[in-house]
Amino acid sequence: MKTTCEIMVQKVLPAIRAELSRTMIFEHGCTQQDVADILELSRAAVSQYVSEKRGAEVDFSEETQNEIRKFALVLLNKDLSSQEKVDGMCNVCRFVQKSGWLYKNAPEAKACIICEDTDLK
Repeated sequence: MKTTCEIMVQKVLPAIRAELSRTMIFEHGCTQQDVADILELSRAAVSQYVSEKRGAEVDFSEETQNEIRKFALVLLNKDLSSQEKVDGMCNVCRFVQKSGWLYKNAPEAKACIICEDTDLK
């Protein structure tokens, strides 16, 4: 059995980073280095996200993709602290959990004890 946190870290978080990277590069004209600086990642990691070598195994709903795009705009238009970026990423992860993705794709997962939301269906 995998915990919710394991699934989120192994699958969902890389997929969110990949979607953020592609959005900032293809929709907003950022360079890989720009994205790396904003997301506080290496340029090599961003390259792997963009080329779908990392984070490509999750298909998000259009609603979730829109949520990620909104967060990308916030990242691009505001000078956020590292903590604010983490908070934003956590908000997107919670959105994914509440959207039902986790329940549909990993039914063995239990509710996240961090956000204390037991209704993930």
